[in-house]
Amino acid sequence: MMATTSPVTHAGSGFNLRAWRLEARCELLRVLRTPSFAIPTLLFPPLFYLLFGVVLASKGGSRPDVAAYLLATYGVFGVMGVGLFGFGVNVALDRQRGLLRLKRALPMPPGAYVGAKMVSALVFATVCSLTLSLLAATVGGVQLHAWQWLALAGINVLGVLPFCAIGLWIGSRVGGDGAPAVVNIVYLPMAFLSGLWMPLSMLPGVIARAAPLWPSYHLSQIALRVLGQGEGKALALHLGVLLAVTALFATLALRRLSRAA
Repeated sequence: MMATTSPVTHAGSGFNLRAWRLEARCELLRVLRTPSFAIPTLLFPPLFYLLFGVVLASKGGSRPDVAAYLLATYGVFGVMGVGLFGFGVNVALDRQRGLLRLKRALPMPPGAYVGAKMVSALVFATVCSLTLSLLAATVGGVQLHAWQWLALAGINVLGVLPFCAIGLWIGSRVGGDGAPAVVNIVYLPMAFLSGLWMPLSMLPGVIARAAPLWPSYHLSQIALRVLGQGEGKALALHLGVLLAVTALFATLALRRLSRAA
């Protein structure tokens, strides 16, 4: 039997720290050297926040309240893009180019490929969250307790996981050429229908009633709870939905990838 059938045999262990570290480093460098991903992911959420959370909100009488609300929701919007594009587009391109087949033949631990992308997503989510917090604290006039700033950052960073799972599933099923369009079809409507761009109270009733269907809604409600806002539903409900979405789409994607490539 050819030696390429089992990466564990080559690596000597299912968990090889050096292999994981190198794979994560290479993935980060790859993403940073891809301006079409790195620039929009890190730039668009802060720009949108400046426009809607600072400039337009300053024309009303409650700028800090609006800026704080949009800090929470645009944080979710930002990490959605990190997870969906980082996995949905990149995995699809890797499949199309045959990179997954190549990696199966390399002496690397199983899981290092997905793990490296997870590390990259967490790093980008952290940068996105910190950038929004800096803007909110300075030009946005948002004043929060230290624990609230830390809680929002933690929610954003960990909240990228469900969207990584959804992106991984998209990347496992869609070709590289069509992946950006499919991700945008999922990303932008989901953000709007979840009340991330404007409060659900300003949207038609049918949209507000359907908002709990989307994982982005549940993540935004957790973030808004930190600010004393949100709709007051049970925290366990939001966490349960996010965990279920992550487990479901990750399982479907990994099964698909194990049969493909």
